[in-house]
Amino acid sequence: MFSLCNNINSLKQTHSYLLIQGLTNDIQCQTKLLSLYGSFGNIKWARLIFDQIPNPDFYSWKAMLRWYFLNESYWEVIWFYRYMKECINEYDNIVFSEVLTACVELRDLDEGKKLHGRIVKVGNADSFVYTGLSDMYAKCGEFECSFLVFEESPERNVVSWTSMIVRCVQNDCAKEGMVLFDRMRQVSVTPNLFTLGSLLTACKRLDALHQGKWVHGCMIKLGVDENLFVVSSLLDLYLKCGTIRDARLVFDELEIVDLVPWTTMIVGYTQRNLPNEALMVFTDKKWAYVLPNSVTIASVLSACAQLGNLNLGKNVHSVGTKLGLEDSTVKNALVNMYAKCCMLTDASYIFATLTDKDVVTWNSMIAGYSQNGYSSVIDAVTVVNVLSACVILGALRTGSALHAYALQDGFLSSNVFVGTTLVNLYFKCGDSESARRVFDEMGEKNTVTWSSMMAGYGMHGDAGGSLTLFGEMLKENLEPNDVVFTNIISACGHAGMVGEGWKYFESMCKEHRLVPSIKHYVCMIDLLARSGRLEEALGFIERMPVQADARVWGALLHGCRLHSRLDVGEVAVKKMVELQPDTAGYYVLMSNLYASDGRWEQVNEMRELMKKQGLNKSPGWSNVEMYNDDHPPALRIASAS
Repeated sequence: MFSLCNNINSLKQTHSYLLIQGLTNDIQCQTKLLSLYGSFGNIKWARLIFDQIPNPDFYSWKAMLRWYFLNESYWEVIWFYRYMKECINEYDNIVFSEVLTACVELRDLDEGKKLHGRIVKVGNADSFVYTGLSDMYAKCGEFECSFLVFEESPERNVVSWTSMIVRCVQNDCAKEGMVLFDRMRQVSVTPNLFTLGSLLTACKRLDALHQGKWVHGCMIKLGVDENLFVVSSLLDLYLKCGTIRDARLVFDELEIVDLVPWTTMIVGYTQRNLPNEALMVFTDKKWAYVLPNSVTIASVLSACAQLGNLNLGKNVHSVGTKLGLEDSTVKNALVNMYAKCCMLTDASYIFATLTDKDVVTWNSMIAGYSQNGYSSVIDAVTVVNVLSACVILGALRTGSALHAYALQDGFLSSNVFVGTTLVNLYFKCGDSESARRVFDEMGEKNTVTWSSMMAGYGMHGDAGGSLTLFGEMLKENLEPNDVVFTNIISACGHAGMVGEGWKYFESMCKEHRLVPSIKHYVCMIDLLARSGRLEEALGFIERMPVQADARVWGALLHGCRLHSRLDVGEVAVKKMVELQPDTAGYYVLMSNLYASDGRWEQVNEMRELMKKQGLNKSPGWSNVEMYNDDHPPALRIASAS
């Protein structure tokens, strides 16, 4: 009968029939039911079946543990293993391997050490268990213990050797990795693709060109010189060591057309100040059907900037926009390209849209203005730079002095960046009236300016102000971008305006044809969770076309805490810990949620778990500007643990 169960519905029908006939008391039947429910992804029902077994045998325990493991429920793997230890004294290498993997994923060193003791006591561990143990110690920051476990392993195969070499390279011990490889050859263990890839990475870090060429020869001998993984590593090595000719020979011999080696070659040429060669590779017909990524586009734009090739740069900009490649890497390259090609208006516009400007971005703009005879604009850029520092520090008095300077020199009416940064400063310091006054006095406003105003109103709980501004922006015939909608939906969330938030989300998708990013989904989850619609928020997460990350689950958890919904909160925090097990804040959030429900035993368990994993919550801090008539302004940092 079980062979006929090809989906969850047919399994439930079979289960019902067995219950009616009284045939579910047999332990083999129950274990089979458990396994089938697990195979269809219904872990809850699998656990219910397990709990109904009066005296589960080892195979029942093992089956339940395995389905937790295969569903990546690593918390449950650890807790179930502890429960298993209390009830039976039987284990095998598969159980050990699964629990070790859970310890690695959760960075649970304490449980891993206990498991190590159990493995030694039981004996007969195979190479996979020892490899898992070594990996667990390495991932938990105990590299010396990892190496000792490797040395104690009774048998070493290519997997265990390769894993140890990889760990050496990842822990900045490239020389030790090369020594291990020599030992591996001495005992006649043939390397695999991952061994060779790691060795090439080690050679690159050590600038060991001679050893790298030896590995290249080994690749040819083993017939893996066409594998993309090792070929990309080989190209990286030759380009890093400056042997461009060798890199090009490897590249030209490639029969497989793929993004990674293509991009690697373009980046290598650009970094070696060979822009013509980079553009030749980019425009080669052989690679015409490969879609570039952000790194490819940024490198080609850099080559265009080196050559002053504005026409090709514009075409590449267009390609990047069509492919949706508009992250900070691409935008920085665009600022540099347009500035070097004397297109300061375009460079300035892109510069204004960048939220994370670095030293290179500022230098590109300053050099562009200076080289094109606009040295006075450098003063405006300097003002913006200092104002940005004031925003970060909350230095209102210094910012106000710069505001006066900007008014005196006419920057506020002539430079959109100065005005926009002042708006951000006043909102950050809680002065929304001054922010609005600056906004109204600005001679020119762009989308970033409008977006900053909406974000400021939303931050201060004035959703009405944000929505009014949005309407005014549309009347000015300015097209809202994704950042504007992020701020609008966020403002609706803070004000509890669920209907309005939905309306703007749908308008963004349907009327303005913008594809929602993960930030928009986070805002929508926050909107629903804050208003107590937690089941609706969970359903929204399940329907999302993108994978939910820790920010999504964090927004849901915040709503759970506001509305004391422990059941949904536990689901959210487990997902968050699986995604980012080293983040102490998630454990603290769950601890606070337990505390709000009076579950002090669970609060203590969470704190103990944090201690075991070596996690500490970073103390909160804030800046308070202090000054008097006799001393210059100073910043006092107030911390709160």
